[in-house]
Amino acid sequence: MKIHTTFFVIFSFLAALAQAQKLKEISIHADRLPMAKFIEEVERKSGYQFFYFKKWTDSLEVTLHQENKPVNEILTEAFAHTRLQFYVQENKIILSYNTPIIEGLATDFFSESQKVSETNFKFEKEYVPDIQRAGEQVKKSIEIGQRQANPKSKATLTGYVKEKKSNEAITGAVIQIDKLTVGTTTNAAGFYSLSIPPGTYTIVVKYVGMVTEKKEIILYSDGKLDFSLAEDIISLKEVTVEADRDANISGIQMGKSTLEMKSIKNVPKVLGENDILRVVTMLPGVKTVGEGSAGLNVRGGNADQNLMLMNEATIYNTSHFLGFFSVFNSDAIKTSELYKSAIPAQYGGRLSSIFDVQLKDGNQKKFSGNGGISPVSARMVFEIPLIKDRTSLMLGGRTTYSDWILKQVPNSSLKNSSASFYDLVGRLSHKFNENNTLALSYYYSFDKFKLGSDSVFSYSNNLASLQWRTRINKNLFSQLSLTHSGYNYQIDYQAQSHGKVQKKSINDFDLGFGIDETNAKLEFNYYQGVHKIDFGLQSKLYNLNPGFINPKGDSSIVSRQQVQKERGLENALYVSDNIDISSKFSVGLGLRFSSFTALGPRSIYEYAAGQPKDNLSLIDSITAGNGKPIKTFYGPEYRLSARYSLSEKASVKISYNRTRQYIHMLSNTISVSPTTTWKLSDPNVLPQYADQLAAGYYKNLFNNTVEASVEAYYKEMHNVLDYKVGSELILNKHIEQDILQGQGRAYGIEFLLRKRSGKLNGWISYTYSRTYLQMNGAYQSEKVNGGNFYPANYDKPHDVSVVGNYKFTRRYSLSMNFVYNTGRPITYPIGQYQFGGGYKIDYSDRNQFRIPDYIRLDLGVNIEGNHKVKTVVHGFWSISIYNV
Repeated sequence: MKIHTTFFVIFSFLAALAQAQKLKEISIHADRLPMAKFIEEVERKSGYQFFYFKKWTDSLEVTLHQENKPVNEILTEAFAHTRLQFYVQENKIILSYNTPIIEGLATDFFSESQKVSETNFKFEKEYVPDIQRAGEQVKKSIEIGQRQANPKSKATLTGYVKEKKSNEAITGAVIQIDKLTVGTTTNAAGFYSLSIPPGTYTIVVKYVGMVTEKKEIILYSDGKLDFSLAEDIISLKEVTVEADRDANISGIQMGKSTLEMKSIKNVPKVLGENDILRVVTMLPGVKTVGEGSAGLNVRGGNADQNLMLMNEATIYNTSHFLGFFSVFNSDAIKTSELYKSAIPAQYGGRLSSIFDVQLKDGNQKKFSGNGGISPVSARMVFEIPLIKDRTSLMLGGRTTYSDWILKQVPNSSLKNSSASFYDLVGRLSHKFNENNTLALSYYYSFDKFKLGSDSVFSYSNNLASLQWRTRINKNLFSQLSLTHSGYNYQIDYQAQSHGKVQKKSINDFDLGFGIDETNAKLEFNYYQGVHKIDFGLQSKLYNLNPGFINPKGDSSIVSRQQVQKERGLENALYVSDNIDISSKFSVGLGLRFSSFTALGPRSIYEYAAGQPKDNLSLIDSITAGNGKPIKTFYGPEYRLSARYSLSEKASVKISYNRTRQYIHMLSNTISVSPTTTWKLSDPNVLPQYADQLAAGYYKNLFNNTVEASVEAYYKEMHNVLDYKVGSELILNKHIEQDILQGQGRAYGIEFLLRKRSGKLNGWISYTYSRTYLQMNGAYQSEKVNGGNFYPANYDKPHDVSVVGNYKFTRRYSLSMNFVYNTGRPITYPIGQYQFGGGYKIDYSDRNQFRIPDYIRLDLGVNIEGNHKVKTVVHGFWSISIYNV
């Protein structure tokens, strides 16, 4: 008791001296200045001498601007969010760490009833450094927060996770507490927040391609802990699809897969290109209509029911080179996330899935680059730090030299063909301070091809994105995104004669289509204890040119046509809350309210009531002026999910969501083609909406080295599109006459077994799913197959994918893909008959037959370069045989 009494008397005396002194006034300006440098600056200007351990100031930075203020006020502000405290003695300033400084004693301090307790609250163990073993460093626990006489039942731990090499924020890193079945992932800024009881823990941070980091902590109260992850140079970055195993168990999100480009480079390639969309198609629940086809079909949805984003900007055509490649340059991508169910409330506008791609911010520390060359293409990405630790620039490009290859083919038709593409990508990121970051992204792609014909096809994507991310306070984030997306295609027809272009032709023309959208989105993320609340608003303006044809040259007799242009405004408000009710049970509640207004100038055709839509029933049209509303659609979109942990290695989840879609893709081909067009909703073409219910069981096996999961889903779709027999979709001024709208039904069960580590790693997935459509209009011309349900074009019940990688040594590995799926439905001619002096073809019911089942085996040999940490270039060779 005497020691305690002496201790408090001394501190009280020193504190009294500090109060009695009139501290000097100084001016100081600091912007993210390291704490040690800040203290040196205060010493220089004030004459005071500081006493402290430098390790206390590691990773601390100061941002403040004060003019002629006392030193104690400046220090109080500088130390406000740290564990540092201070007192002043003459010309000395003495710092303390995590120890409250008592400025006075209670009047009854020396009474028996106010004895100092030896401990204020219970921990499983006191802070004791681990015993040092031979060859190991001593591990010490990190104390977070301040000791409190009456600690709260929950403390909030926050912080950032960044790459040590580049200082780039890591999105989707998994943070897990060892003794609790709770965890979280970092947001786009690399920020995380966990609410847990005070105590001692081991906190584990994981991210694919990075060295897992563990820290022992003693959590007293709210506090901050940052992580810098080092790249795992030694490992071969084995094939991994990150739905991360710990997040898969402890996270509330289901139906989500995160892919990181470093983790898929060993997958066998088509023509030497790393293609993130090809890897996506080997995930359960994701399909395509066939080999070399563009577009994804996710859980029974059509290809247009997937929202493809690049830094919040929409991509309307994701294919290069006739569907063999995607538009994504693998070296420029940081992460990509696919949501198949439990779609977060901040996303909307499509029925089936969200595929969100984030570009690299660029290395903020040193110049770096990545590149590759294949038989038909070459790519390169540079990362340039303009201002160290603050401003970076990422530039990338990709092109093909396939035209040169086609010229070497002896076939005359192919020799006169051409097929080429290129794309450019860039991202400029600037960090004003710890709380404000601005990023500008740009992407452009162009494809041009001619396959032994008179027509030259070309199409392009054009995207721009501006994102301003702000940390308003320790619990509240905001992001403002302004984006512009454009897509267009053009067909240039010029008649040929014996392989030579004629100078003049009466049939030459230009035909094209275009769409662009301008989007503004303001979103907020609020972390408070067991709550993670997201809310925001979004507005999107569409401008659509459905089609035009113009004569080419003075001698052309082709008639000029222009389908009337369309405009529309889509708005949305949303809010969601993920609540950790206990360490075992979490729920997610969300609501998105969306609306769409078709705008003028435009004419809407009216049809006689009680008759099918055709030229005979067309009776009138209504014209709306520029910007005038024509028709408004609106409705709620619900988001519900729940997770219950059965143990540290097993959990069950359930989710329900409603989605709405106001824009429709029009295509008379099974696969997405360059001539695919889009249509906005209006009084004659109604918006689509869908309800999906999903449930899943997740289990980690063999000491967390193998992940097993099963998910089942059921989906009802409304106002989905199909077409009448013989429909014409290009340059159709009355497109509603050829469109049918009806119901859709999809259900399935998905199995995934994945091994992440060891010499043999990869995954096996199996999906059983069915998708049926029903077009049962009031008139015979609006019925398909008599109004009964029939399989959709992309209905493929059985789908098996095996992805494996075997590492013989640290440098040599063998990889393989195996794919099997049921053949898709098709409509065949089954006979012919004579009518009116000619023969007519008799077709089967729509999609009554199937093409043969599909099976493919790919093999690849991968050779890593040297694994020296300090080397100018790390090389990687991949030799693949596609479709063995």
